[in-house]
Amino acid sequence: MQETTRPRPLNLWLYLGIPFATVIALLLLEWTSLDMDLATLFFDPAAGQFIGRHSYLLETILHDRVKQGVILLSLIAVAAFIASFFWQRLFSWRRELGCLVLALSLSTAFVTPLKKVTQVQCPWSLTQFGGKETYSKLLEPRPATDKPGLCWPGGHAATGFCLFALFFVLRDRRPRLARVALAVAFLAGAILSLGRMMQGAHFLSHNVWTAVFCWLIGLGSYYLVLYRKGMAQASPIERSVA
Repeated sequence: MQETTRPRPLNLWLYLGIPFATVIALLLLEWTSLDMDLATLFFDPAAGQFIGRHSYLLETILHDRVKQGVILLSLIAVAAFIASFFWQRLFSWRRELGCLVLALSLSTAFVTPLKKVTQVQCPWSLTQFGGKETYSKLLEPRPATDKPGLCWPGGHAATGFCLFALFFVLRDRRPRLARVALAVAFLAGAILSLGRMMQGAHFLSHNVWTAVFCWLIGLGSYYLVLYRKGMAQASPIERSVA
């Protein structure tokens, strides 16, 4: 029988309040020129391109190799989850591994459908930066074009922020390691987001939206798969404390 780990207290006011406040800030950002101002900082008018457009570090290492690394992590998680049905050492981690697979899958799968629905242009496609497309913010109507944009939310940012899943999977069993995972996820997401901004692939808000989505997916997966299950098997007194 699989051992059930009692969930640690979960303050939903905090875990939901921060992303909610971030969403409000992002909506208010629509009334400012911050996205465009930051993109301008990374654009070299003399060269007619973004400063990181053809950077080996940003394109090959931080984009291709890091993405391959996260794909490998996902495959390992799937393999470990399958192995947990046969390998006794993983029996007690089966639910956590399932949660990890679910959160990683959803954190990367949501991006492409939203890109196709929103059709937001990338900075490097805009006339302000040598492209041919007209700039429009997220909540504005899209100008007519033969090449709809595919840049909201930030796809590569999800490669880093999807690691929020590790924090939620570890928070009950390995709290200290979970905090390390949280810091790694924030740092990875921020670095990958900055790299794509330097290349002209995304505005700041594109990446922050991705962080919010990945956090909520990780939280939702944890709450449904691990937290509620643990609470259901706890005693009434334990439930009242958590």
